[in-house]
Amino acid sequence: MNRSRIDPRNHTLQLRAAMRRYLPWRGLPLLGPGRWTDRLLAMVMLLMVFASSPTLQDRFAEARTAAVTMYVSRRRPGTSYGGFIKKLRKHSTRLLDLLIQTLRQRLRASAGAHWKVGRFLAFGVDGSKSDAPRTRANRQTLKIGGKRKSGPQQLLVTLMHVGTGLPWSWRRGAATASERSLFVAQLGTLPGAVLLLMDAGFTGYDLLTQLLDSGHQVLVRAGANVTLLRKLGWAVEEKGDLVYLWPAMAQRQRGAPLVLRRIVVVDGRNRRMCLLTNVLEPDMSVAEAVELYHRRWGIEVLYRGLKQTLGRRKMLSDNPVNAGVELDWTMAGYWLLGLLLWEQRREKVAVGCGVAAALRLVRHAMAGRGDQRSCLAAAWQSLTVDRYRRRGPKAARDWPHKKNEPPCGTPKVRMATMLEKQRAQRLARLRTAA
Repeated sequence: MNRSRIDPRNHTLQLRAAMRRYLPWRGLPLLGPGRWTDRLLAMVMLLMVFASSPTLQDRFAEARTAAVTMYVSRRRPGTSYGGFIKKLRKHSTRLLDLLIQTLRQRLRASAGAHWKVGRFLAFGVDGSKSDAPRTRANRQTLKIGGKRKSGPQQLLVTLMHVGTGLPWSWRRGAATASERSLFVAQLGTLPGAVLLLMDAGFTGYDLLTQLLDSGHQVLVRAGANVTLLRKLGWAVEEKGDLVYLWPAMAQRQRGAPLVLRRIVVVDGRNRRMCLLTNVLEPDMSVAEAVELYHRRWGIEVLYRGLKQTLGRRKMLSDNPVNAGVELDWTMAGYWLLGLLLWEQRREKVAVGCGVAAALRLVRHAMAGRGDQRSCLAAAWQSLTVDRYRRRGPKAARDWPHKKNEPPCGTPKVRMATMLEKQRAQRLARLRTAA
């Protein structure tokens, strides 16, 4: 940020300079024909993500006012939200691709020692649903994936860089879309072979086979819907907690058994959790596995920040195409806000803590209400990590929860039958002969 040319009392211009570092240097021109150039489209949509107004039209007005202040010497953009979203919808995919490439480069450059968690380059994956207005178009296109009385929703599946707690990629679909398919569509964005941290919804044999064949490592929680085999005779050495995932369908189709390691964790209240990984001892200790899986909780914090802190639990567009564009740019805006917090804050901890304070600074800067006694960069650096330590168990009043889902349980583990051992031996001979 060039403080010699920017008035330290004008936080709106400083916000523009800060955001500019995360926008592509090429492919996003400020000048061009018409009132809505590519840079103005991207900047106004990102500012709409940070805006606090309850309606799209008010968010647009708030963001446009801030953009006019940022680019006071340029031609003023249009005043109609309908014209703005119509223009953005035509160019959204292209502009997002440019922006995401830049955000990934900045994340990798600024992660430093946090690029890896210990010895592993780890990414978490999980899905969540975003509500949409109950218009006929939304109900027909986005579908209803919840209970009978729920409204239309979009399914969002996100890949998160565990070291920083920031998004890396995402895909969205209708409420009835496959969470695993949306995840597989993002594998090409990963920077090589990584460790994938997944919950119990990603334990399918076909999915795990595809991940392992691609060279990735996995650490996934397994529930009661999974059956594991022991003493199958497939691996050379069968010791410790080595188990096999080989469902009946895979046996009939002559698929190879998956050789995995079972890690059972018991907490202070005697609750059991089972983790499966293809990283065998001593490459990953039990303590490392538990710590890595606990870090996967960062993706839940990401969704909480998106829905609760940003207030974007529900998209407001009454058109399904616009709702998709709105959700995509909301994710990009959260990513940019997280990078601002990560790079400017002195203490490098996973993004999640401090998002509310960072959002407050951005909103004040948009409205021109920053502290005139210091520059915006100093305000960013003053954000600290909350050192509060809970002194007792977390308790809440009795209130009706929307979800009362039972725990996923632990998988069934049994000895392989003689028929399964014979199938494994035949398959091994066929593979050796091939």
